[in-house]
Amino acid sequence: MRTDGLDSDDESIMSLRDSVKEIAIGSFAGMVSEIIEYPADLAKVRLQAQLLTPPTDPSQIFKGPIDCLQTTWRNEGFRGLYRGLPAPVAGSMVETAALFLSYSYFQNLIRTFAPPSSSSPQLTVPQLGLAAAGAGFVTSFILTPIELVKCKMQVQLMNTSTNARVPPIHTVPKAVERLVRTTPSVASSPIFDHILRNTPSEGRRPPGLVEIVRSTVATHGVRGLWLGHTGTILRETGGTASWFAVKEWVAGKLLERRLGPNRTTRSSDSLLTWESAFAGAVSGAACVLALYPADTVKSAVQTEEELLSHRFSSSRERKAAPTKPPSFYRTFVKMYTSHGVRGLYAGCGMTVLRAVPSSGVVFVVYDGLSAWIG
Repeated sequence: MRTDGLDSDDESIMSLRDSVKEIAIGSFAGMVSEIIEYPADLAKVRLQAQLLTPPTDPSQIFKGPIDCLQTTWRNEGFRGLYRGLPAPVAGSMVETAALFLSYSYFQNLIRTFAPPSSSSPQLTVPQLGLAAAGAGFVTSFILTPIELVKCKMQVQLMNTSTNARVPPIHTVPKAVERLVRTTPSVASSPIFDHILRNTPSEGRRPPGLVEIVRSTVATHGVRGLWLGHTGTILRETGGTASWFAVKEWVAGKLLERRLGPNRTTRSSDSLLTWESAFAGAVSGAACVLALYPADTVKSAVQTEEELLSHRFSSSRERKAAPTKPPSFYRTFVKMYTSHGVRGLYAGCGMTVLRAVPSSGVVFVVYDGLSAWIG
């Protein structure tokens, strides 16, 4: 017998309304966060990418995050700091919406199988962490293709001024590219190599989102869009668990300090703006530090092919290059052997610095809109 006064239709309507609210609020929060943090994310990815595939010119190796941002600004301008932004902005809206929606779903699932006690109607921090881990696992399947495209676009210009003699095939004139597609034998001819070597560098345009997706699918199949997924799963499952659990714990402590230990409201219902920002900022740092090496390896896996494509001096070398994607484990071992623990944390300081305000903004927007919409 139902005791809450709601029939099944009312419950379905409320569930649908809550889902729409989670999607709308999460999408907006994700978009705002991505725009704020993007330059720092670009520096992080470039620092991670150069560990295993450094520029052939040692003078072009970034010395740190500030040097990376300064060099990018000097060589590529303001647009360079936001290279590849449209894909992650659209993706972050989908990803953040899915994250909060999944988090709410797993919380309800836990309440179904492990109802909270009457004395404490709220889920415990470990239960919230479990729900967040499930949300991170689900969201990783959406996030990996988005990050693959983003990372490839972020490192496109890292090797364009090196001693490599031949640009990648996707930067040559469209007429030559169409000729190669229609007549594959041309790609292996000396004439084609001569055309590549003498193609002027002015006006070359790195591939865009659609071209990268098309090239990846053509080379590795649809599964190629999930290159580096192991790292994303590890990072998102553990990192998201830390993100939500730490946020709720800190928010609970702040509310307890202000309202007393006998409070009965949820943390997000009565947080002040500064409390939501502070709890979000602390949780953002915890999220990054939880499984940062997994993100470093993921970035190296996703960018290696793009960076190596600038090194080939002939079409024969391009054809002889390995086409099998690197595995997460082999890349991890290679990075640890070459650079040790310090290498696995390349760009970590910059990432923490961007995560603190970004995560604070996400929860300020999310908690604020949740309280306003009701």
